[in-house]
Amino acid sequence: MRANRGKDTRPELAVRRILHARGFRYRVHFKVPGMPRRTIDIAFPRQRLAVFIDGCFWHGCPDHYAKPKANAGFWSEKNASNIRRDLEVSHHLRQEGWGVLRFWEHHEPVVIADAISHEHQTITRSNSQQSLVNESQHPAAPRGPGI
Repeated sequence: MRANRGKDTRPELAVRRILHARGFRYRVHFKVPGMPRRTIDIAFPRQRLAVFIDGCFWHGCPDHYAKPKANAGFWSEKNASNIRRDLEVSHHLRQEGWGVLRFWEHHEPVVIADAISHEHQTITRSNSQQSLVNESQHPAAPRGPGI
């Protein structure tokens, strides 16, 4: 099991390629603020958007997870702790004002990229509208001659 990658998995790379081709810039393996040893698969820090692409086996996909027969007790607890950790990380990020998107590895990369693009644009639009409201409430100080 050690040979299984925790980072740069095929599904992650496929989604990242699509996002990059669409002109999106992002961070990978971005540290979760306030949670040591936890990282975000694909992060958009300016928009505060975190994207996770979870493996079906390691994160307990309801459609594809099959409990191994060997050492079933260990794997059952391991899977339960992974799910708890995922929930804690998502909750923590939301408390910090981040949007969190989670996808299963079996979802089509284009569908994942479309959902990320949509959420990114929604947040960007919302932030720019909020910026316009803030600027109208706090106009620049009047400038005198020669200043």
